[in-house]
Amino acid sequence: MYEFVTGPLAWISFGIFFIGLIVRAVWYIRGLDWKLDRVTYGENTSYGVRGGIRSIFYWLVPFGTHGWRNNPWFTFLVFVLHIGLLITPVFLLGHNILLRERWGFSFPTMPEALADVFTLAVIIAGFFLVLRRIALPEVRIITTAYDYLLLAIALAPFVTGFVAHYSTAAASAWLIAHILCGEILLIAIPLTKLSHFIMFFLTRFQLGMDYGIKRGGMKGRGMAW
Repeated sequence: MYEFVTGPLAWISFGIFFIGLIVRAVWYIRGLDWKLDRVTYGENTSYGVRGGIRSIFYWLVPFGTHGWRNNPWFTFLVFVLHIGLLITPVFLLGHNILLRERWGFSFPTMPEALADVFTLAVIIAGFFLVLRRIALPEVRIITTAYDYLLLAIALAPFVTGFVAHYSTAAASAWLIAHILCGEILLIAIPLTKLSHFIMFFLTRFQLGMDYGIKRGGMKGRGMAW
């Protein structure tokens, strides 16, 4: 079982992940209605690109936007969750040993104690985000079982990985569960709302271009609308 989930199934999962994200990006770009948006992307590219980069930058900085500053605790939880989701799998020692064994390359690794901190931070942040969805009426009303399922899919590799690392009984079963949960997450990212992994950058860049050209970015430069 271990050979299968770390071999053929891993290749399938990564294939769906990378190909799926490429397809989502292409669909989004091809789906833009240039006439409806009424933004002169071609003629005013420099203003648009600056606006797009600026928009992404400020949304990637904690408390860099009014939206982040207006919800400080939510902002803190979101950044803790996403930083842990990105950093921990890439720089975890066990993952890089597997990469080296299977595919002949690896990334730098973090100390195991630091990996534990990131793992627990992700789990705790995810738990409080679930409580937020339950406690706040304005969030609860737009939350469905689908949203809880996506949170469970995102958190499951961290929970199972932490248990597998410290379990003294049935460690191999927990390890396989951890790998399967990670592969489910990889497959789910391009196929669900978790695709904001890449769609965030595309939508932010487009919105930034709009604002960089027609909503003040070219004020006083002869823009007709």
